[in-house]
Amino acid sequence: MSIPNTPYKIYLEEKDIPMNWYNVRADMKTKPAPLLNPGTHEPMKAEELAAVFCEDLVEQELDNTHRLIPIPKEIQDFYRMYRPSPLTHAIFLEQELDTPAHIFYKFEGNNTSGSHKLNSAIAQAYYAKKQGLKGVTTETGAGQWGTALSMACAFFKLDCRVYMVKVSYEQKPFRREVMRTYGASVVASPSNTTEVGRRILEAYPGTTGSLGCAISEAVEDAVGREGYRYVLGSVLNQVLLHQSIIGLETQAACRKYDIHPDIIIGCAGGGSNLGGLISPFMGEKIRGEADYQFIAVEPASCPSMTRGRYAYDFCDTGMVTPLAKMYTLGHDFMPSPIHAGGLRYHGMSPILSQLYEDGLMEARTATQSSVFQAAEVFARTEGILPAPESSHAIRAAIDEALKCKETGEEKTIIFGLTGTGYFDMTAYEQYNNGSMQDYIPDDADLEKGFASLPKI
Repeated sequence: MSIPNTPYKIYLEEKDIPMNWYNVRADMKTKPAPLLNPGTHEPMKAEELAAVFCEDLVEQELDNTHRLIPIPKEIQDFYRMYRPSPLTHAIFLEQELDTPAHIFYKFEGNNTSGSHKLNSAIAQAYYAKKQGLKGVTTETGAGQWGTALSMACAFFKLDCRVYMVKVSYEQKPFRREVMRTYGASVVASPSNTTEVGRRILEAYPGTTGSLGCAISEAVEDAVGREGYRYVLGSVLNQVLLHQSIIGLETQAACRKYDIHPDIIIGCAGGGSNLGGLISPFMGEKIRGEADYQFIAVEPASCPSMTRGRYAYDFCDTGMVTPLAKMYTLGHDFMPSPIHAGGLRYHGMSPILSQLYEDGLMEARTATQSSVFQAAEVFARTEGILPAPESSHAIRAAIDEALKCKETGEEKTIIFGLTGTGYFDMTAYEQYNNGSMQDYIPDDADLEKGFASLPKI
């Protein structure tokens, strides 16, 4: 097998950290549908969103025009702690698979949060501090976002209140303790501390929670507390904007060594890492400058794109958020307690939903046992224990590389390795013990979620 003359790890220099985020909406021919006021079904105005989100973030959320958004110096300085992140040539994985494909991964786990989430957390904390706020509230699934936000808030001396999905709160206690070490208060969601939490517990006794539940509680807390705003780690336009730094650095590394990707893969929950990785490349595709195959990989237990409906829906279970047009399983859909907690969300980013609807990207699912099998192969060859979320992308990358082995095609594959799995050892233990179960909802389960979709 031939291997291109490429270093194992491609490091950019500090001066190569992007000075602007890339806004893919500026190039999209069909813009994402606007957020709607749940009461009037009219497009949300900036002043309405400003009651929940920071003012500068509202401006970014609504900007469909500007292709490049300057990154403030304070955020650039913080990025230098852990950026630029390496693009790694997975030579040993290629050898294990005996494939003619060339596999690269963009590694975002080289910071204490263990994931890409810090890219947006520091931006949102910065804008909260700039606005003179006391603190922020948020939700977290597996805990990477909550960890990242607690780090960012500690840096800017902001109070941080995190509602952590109950199943992850119990499965991943050490990630919870990292948040507390950085000064955050962490509550298992749904909880008895909010009105919406109590309603959810009454309607779903014994529930292990969902991101939709936790979002409801965090929004209620922020709106009811003076000097606080709500921040979100995925789904929203502003988050994909901040995460575009992943794709911009990947582009720069590819240009440095004349790498031309054929396939770009990311795991898909709410869309933050997938959108961040593919956005600059998607811009090239939309503008007719290049062509790529984009693959979103979601859990078979929570298949919002592959089995969901493209419709307006609440972003949360408690119906306190604006309505977003997205691929959704319905805000009442309660995902099974899989270990990839960061992917247990009923909907998909409106940007990615529109791109998928337009046929510019594809989506597939993977069961968690097949995902952990891929994670094991990757860990044994590349020396990094991947997060369950990222391992969905690894699964698809391996599958595509094996297709190349069958056909003899020499394709170049890039995937996002967005986090490490060192706090996910309960999941690895179940896989190693042979006790891991695969959860796939049947059509009746999905219909229950679809029944909750608003009539618009």
